[in-house]
Amino acid sequence: MDDLIRDARKIQSAAHVPYSEYRVGAALETADGTVYVGCNLENANYSNSLHAEEVAIAEAVKNGHHEFTRLAVSSDRRDGVTPCGMCRQTLAEFADDDLEVICDEGPEEPPSTYTLGELLPKTITEEMLE
Repeated sequence: MDDLIRDARKIQSAAHVPYSEYRVGAALETADGTVYVGCNLENANYSNSLHAEEVAIAEAVKNGHHEFTRLAVSSDRRDGVTPCGMCRQTLAEFADDDLEVICDEGPEEPPSTYTLGELLPKTITEEMLE
């Protein structure tokens, strides 16, 4: 098993999911090989909930990282969960289209792998806003 998926699985235990009971973990690898993890944190006002990918990105950026190579995402159901549209856009703010996104399909299946560009074609960029 890939170490990044293992890290994403491990952090799920820290998730705060009293409403959905759907634990998600993410592990984000920086260009220098440092890994930051995040888990989902639900709020009774669902729009205030934080997604695992957002938490991992925030931690990495807070620590001065702005270049990323891989992201692994895993749910406790091992259902191949991919980052949602909001998380894809957040990733696109900090990562190139070739960011590898690894999605945990469970112990019996190989993970699904995508690029961020495949998951979010024609993303909104800073250049588009100028």
